[in-house]
Amino acid sequence: MPSTRTIVLAGLTAAVSTATLTLSAHAGAQAPYARAADRCAHPSDVLDLTDWKLTLPTGEDEDPTEITQPELATFSADPWFRAEAGCDAVRFRAAVNGVTTGGSSYPRAELREMTDGGEDEAAWSTTEGTHTLVVREAFTALPEERPYLVGAQVHGGDDDVTVFRLEGSSLYITDGDDRHAHLVTDDYELGTEFEARFVAGDGEIDAYYNGRLETTISHAGDTNYFKAGAYTQANCDNSEPCADDNHGEVRISRIKVTHT
Repeated sequence: MPSTRTIVLAGLTAAVSTATLTLSAHAGAQAPYARAADRCAHPSDVLDLTDWKLTLPTGEDEDPTEITQPELATFSADPWFRAEAGCDAVRFRAAVNGVTTGGSSYPRAELREMTDGGEDEAAWSTTEGTHTLVVREAFTALPEERPYLVGAQVHGGDDDVTVFRLEGSSLYITDGDDRHAHLVTDDYELGTEFEARFVAGDGEIDAYYNGRLETTISHAGDTNYFKAGAYTQANCDNSEPCADDNHGEVRISRIKVTHT
């Protein structure tokens, strides 16, 4: 896959030049828009990414690109990880031909929960304290032939515990290997924003959709962490074309983690 950093830098340069020309022609009227563009040069200007790291569908075979703090604070990679021009959301994209981790056959552009300002990987227990993830997101694109995409998850050890998973127009909350454990809706439309929330404690994980409790997953473990982004559930073996424009994409406008 082609390098994205040169593309990102070129894009930023073009954006600055355009803003400069616009200001010269319409100084008073366009100033607020120029300031908005400056504020969201990077995804971290839109979302608080202090305690996260990013995995991208780029890099070497079974060794995808990982971006940690402090680099993540000034990082973007168009089209895989980019701030929207309106400064109100971040797009995560993973194509079917993307690089995967050694433990998965599917590509991702996904955040992984960290601690201590991004220095250490989070690992918390579902039997001690209360652990909450809130994500406002919208699924915006699905891969061909196998239109499956994960947008947020609780991960434990080497496997996911429960996720929000879209299959076509059906949105599910999974329970371990049961990917159809709970049907949230069977008429989801791409681009529809919703709030996904996981609340873990007392050996259980409550999953909410737009503030409504949908299901409760029983799970006792002490190596858990949150993830969010676009985890495309398709690859070149089961989805054509095998190309960058065959992808899954998620738009995230808010993400917040709390531990009490």
